[in-house]
Amino acid sequence: MRKRDMYIKPGKYMGMRTKRKRRIPRTIILSITAITAIVFIVLWQFRIIEPDKIIYSLLDRVKQPNIISEDITIQGEGESLKVPFEANEEVKEEGEKALDKQNELNKHTASDTADQETTINNSVTDKNPGEAGESLGNSAQEASVNSQKPLTEDLINKTSEPVRGIYVSGARAGIDEYMQELISLAENTEVNAMVIDIKNDYGEITYKTELPLAVDIGAGTGYIKDIRKLVKQLKEKDIYLIARIVSFKDPLLAKEREDLSLRDKNSVIFKDKNGDSWVNPYKREVWDYLIDIGKEAAEIGFDEIQFDYIRFSTDAGMKTVNYGAEAKNKSRIDIITEFTKYACDNLKPLGVKVSADVYGTIIRSSVDAEIVGQDYVAMAKYLDFICPMIYPSHYAEGSYGIDYPDMKPYDTILAALKESKLVLEEGNDGEEADNNTAAKVRPWLQDFTASWVRHHADYGQEEIRAQIKAVYDAGYTEWILWNGSNNYTEAALDKTN
Repeated sequence: MRKRDMYIKPGKYMGMRTKRKRRIPRTIILSITAITAIVFIVLWQFRIIEPDKIIYSLLDRVKQPNIISEDITIQGEGESLKVPFEANEEVKEEGEKALDKQNELNKHTASDTADQETTINNSVTDKNPGEAGESLGNSAQEASVNSQKPLTEDLINKTSEPVRGIYVSGARAGIDEYMQELISLAENTEVNAMVIDIKNDYGEITYKTELPLAVDIGAGTGYIKDIRKLVKQLKEKDIYLIARIVSFKDPLLAKEREDLSLRDKNSVIFKDKNGDSWVNPYKREVWDYLIDIGKEAAEIGFDEIQFDYIRFSTDAGMKTVNYGAEAKNKSRIDIITEFTKYACDNLKPLGVKVSADVYGTIIRSSVDAEIVGQDYVAMAKYLDFICPMIYPSHYAEGSYGIDYPDMKPYDTILAALKESKLVLEEGNDGEEADNNTAAKVRPWLQDFTASWVRHHADYGQEEIRAQIKAVYDAGYTEWILWNGSNNYTEAALDKTN
């Protein structure tokens, strides 16, 4: 009996061993699953990823810095200049999704902050000017627009120093630890300004807002949890604040308000090569929405409102777009110029400066100007600053007589700014452009390596400093650096006294 009681069937014993073996991989799987879930929750909490957009981001946003993988060549004057699609400048990359070093602008990756979604041809330039050097002292004016009061004295930045800035995405601006790093950068270098996403390339407003249309379409986000606290913190550090507002590229508004979107003759919503929709620049409701966002940014305490993507898409599909009755007898240039004036008339009385990002090719090419709707000289008559995206990587080989522009940052920037000065002077009947009748030029410079360009340089201290020197040698004093992931080369920036 005892032997029988102690007897264990071989089959049962083997089964127990098998179960033990199975427990090992199950334990590993459960551990990996738990860790993945924790990481996901943390990333979600900090708005680095969003569950409802993760698939969209993987498919459409994992690109090179503000560059779309596909280019379009538009016939312009002179030889063809291939510029990857833009995003902020289009560079874009989207600040929010561009926390990756490779994601430099959708959204302004080269910006329009600013994504570059197009390939505009021109033998001369690829970005437009925004002149530097103007005193930035903003004084509150007594006039009010649409019943909104001018800024109070405590909200106005008193600095008169030339702006030397950096781009900051909404996602980064909402992370305190990261902002402390950028504040430290400003304290220890010549950087004294930040261009912060207020309305990004996706059409999202980067903080919670009560603006009616924004609420209706669900545009407000929590990227920046307390925008007023952030502004106050930066002002205490004497940092000049520029609110970046992506204008007519707005996938969210186009989706929620199809009556404001670009559509073809069959009412099919237009989508560019990125899969993004745009809104119709001929619609006054779109204008007022953008101005309302600008007014709110001014009231919050920003010193300047900067419009990006203040243009038409360069996608080939634009040929089939029906702009509606509002477009009758009005060209693209007419409507973009009108919006520029409208924005300045409504925002300047509030005590803020107004700027815009433009393509450089429009400086000399009337063909390119008509395609995007940007007339360089006409826009400069209303703006305080016009900001050319003159990244060396965005010029075709041979531009300005330079074999490989990306490898010659000093020569490329100097040539672009010299031409911009000539054109503005010509537009002012030979008068100096640096006066009250023309915008100051404040160019966007490149702080990223354009690995997608065949003949490119690895951009570091020497290349970035060369661009800044070219700005000064061209007679300008202001500039802004673009890096979609907001990782800047501190060694290239002079130390403050």
